[in-house]
Amino acid sequence: MRANTFKSLAKRIPAQWLPFADVASAGLPLPRLLRLSLFKVTMGVTTALLIGTLNRVMIVELGVAASLVSLMLALPLLVAPFRAITGYQSDTHLSAFGWKRVPFMWGGTLMQFLGLAFMPFALLALSGQGEIPLPWWVSQGVAAMAFLMVGAGLQTSQTAGLALATDLASEETRPRVVAMMYIMLLLGAVAGSLVFSFVLADFSPNRLVQVIQGTAVFVLFVNAFALWKQEGRNPQRAADRKKVITPSFKEVWIAFINKPNARRFLWTTGLGTMAFNMQDIILEPYGGEILHLSVGATSALTAMLAGGGLVGFLLAGRQLARGVDPLLIAAFGLMLGLPSFSAVIFSAPLEAGWLFRMGAMGIGFGGGLFAVGTLFAAMRMESGGYVGLALGAWGAVQSMAAGLSMFFGGALRDLVTQWTANGWMGSAFAVPSTSYSVVYHVEMFLLFVTLVAIGPLVKYAKHSTDSCQIVSVTQ
Repeated sequence: MRANTFKSLAKRIPAQWLPFADVASAGLPLPRLLRLSLFKVTMGVTTALLIGTLNRVMIVELGVAASLVSLMLALPLLVAPFRAITGYQSDTHLSAFGWKRVPFMWGGTLMQFLGLAFMPFALLALSGQGEIPLPWWVSQGVAAMAFLMVGAGLQTSQTAGLALATDLASEETRPRVVAMMYIMLLLGAVAGSLVFSFVLADFSPNRLVQVIQGTAVFVLFVNAFALWKQEGRNPQRAADRKKVITPSFKEVWIAFINKPNARRFLWTTGLGTMAFNMQDIILEPYGGEILHLSVGATSALTAMLAGGGLVGFLLAGRQLARGVDPLLIAAFGLMLGLPSFSAVIFSAPLEAGWLFRMGAMGIGFGGGLFAVGTLFAAMRMESGGYVGLALGAWGAVQSMAAGLSMFFGGALRDLVTQWTANGWMGSAFAVPSTSYSVVYHVEMFLLFVTLVAIGPLVKYAKHSTDSCQIVSVTQ
């Protein structure tokens, strides 16, 4: 009786109130889409662990230099340029079962699992708290390998996963599918950060080992469930594709990069990503050192950041479905980042934790709009059957920019801290918050630069849309 009443009430809810009521299509029904999107959930959990929790634990509790921590988190950029190649290989892969994307998604999952499995021991050795003292070059090498494997696994599985979702979704539902994928990413980040803040409230090295290895097992099993029967076995497809001459990666890449404004678009993606991601490495240390927040409270900051991004993804999905230019959405996200970074800067002198949290939410909101806007713009750039390459190019630039920005953010924080400690910036700036404030000001400068770069792209996209409409009317 109650179930029937609930169903009748649910049917009365207007469809426009449900953000993804029309996200399903014939080729990708809602249950299958929800299961596929779980690979984004595991990415969010892993990101929350690496950027949201481990950076604060390594810097504050384990006493590792921020520059070394940022270097470790930036190591995946070493394999980021290969994301375009990975995307191209998933476009043209010949599997005996007829699969294209699933082998790359599963291979990335295994790399991610192995990296997380031995990462806690590498971190303890890196901080000098291991049972057996190791030479510095051994401990740093092992930690670097762990972070590199996790990053490479994430990038491989995400490129192939987004390409698979694009293959299965219809052209009409594709914008909403992209937005939903990112919402699942943020839900994973929020849930992961909340769980990590709870289990690490009483921090200990043993608890850290348990949390990281538990995350590894979670990633392995959830991704296996997400991939189950997403691509049907079709050996005939592999046999038919062997008869087709596939162009080389070089030929496909040259055709892609020579598209109008392709280079400007990739530069815009990189600059905007750097503008929003330099703070990733210092956000929680800022809350712990300057505003004196606990490990649990600073881990919850990732949930605040992700919550802002969640609202941004919902808004972006709605606007993309209405036909709004994705680059205009990205530009709007850049503009919203300016007051958000200002709020974080002023939270220190005002000693306002609420202002800091509001700024973190605003950064997540603006970054979410920028990420979804540029991602969907990349998907529209390639219509020749090589969407994996287009997504790989976008992902390669974004990953490299994110890695470089995190390294520069941590290194700049350490450099300015040394300057203020030596009195080189004067007594007025000899406060701990100065080093963090400099990083946030640099990010605001990068936002202005990215706005200049994206301006012609928005005009070009609008002009192209108008031209298509004129042609349609003429015909």
